[in-house]
Amino acid sequence: MNTISKIKYILAILVFSITFFSCENNVEEETPIIGRDEPCDPDISFVAKIKPIIDGSCIRCHGGSQAPDLRTYAGISNNAARIKTQVVNRTMPQGGSLTNEQIELIRCWIENGALNN
Repeated sequence: MNTISKIKYILAILVFSITFFSCENNVEEETPIIGRDEPCDPDISFVAKIKPIIDGSCIRCHGGSQAPDLRTYAGISNNAARIKTQVVNRTMPQGGSLTNEQIELIRCWIENGALNN
């Protein structure tokens, strides 16, 4: 192998390694969320608990320029099933992650009717 071939080989390995090991894993904790046996709190407040999570983790992308628009209660409640699925499956938020507690709050709030309270 000549010097140029060796350099190309090393660069290919380096690029592969960086690509492979830099993949983001949105799992903050290993505790499973789906299928919890604990009952949900029916009194989770949208204003006090859910809206701050959405504002802090979702509005960056879903603040009017990308669907769904999650700036208002109507936008959130109209997309509640979609939000629940993507949050519980940890496919959203992209580029970040929610704690298990935040995921559980969103799941319970939606399962209890996604009330504007």
